[in-house]
Amino acid sequence: MNQNAEKTRYSDEELEEFRVLIQGKLDKARKELDFYLDQLSDMADNPDAKVKGLDDGIGTAENERLTNMASRQRKLIQHLDNALIRIQNKVYGVCRETGKLISKERLRAVPHATLSIDAKKSR
Repeated sequence: MNQNAEKTRYSDEELEEFRVLIQGKLDKARKELDFYLDQLSDMADNPDAKVKGLDDGIGTAENERLTNMASRQRKLIQHLDNALIRIQNKVYGVCRETGKLISKERLRAVPHATLSIDAKKSR
């Protein structure tokens, strides 16, 4: 921890490690988004889904669930893209409230984090 207090940014090697991690998560998130969008498209194109009756509520609920999951994936993708931009600008891993480095453990768990644990807790 003492080492983090003295550093103002992560080294290029450390940033590359995070870039690889984020790119992997980004690829996975895009695949999941494509899956959700394909499911929504299949539901819209399926003639059985257009039959009204008892199943109508179930179909609507499933459609809403998939739409919400797709929306969450889009937000995650945007956050990960923003993290890659911060890496390019060499400001990745710097807490936007305290200006101190966010711990590597936190960034490995939540690679798009912009707040340190202490800053997040104080909100």
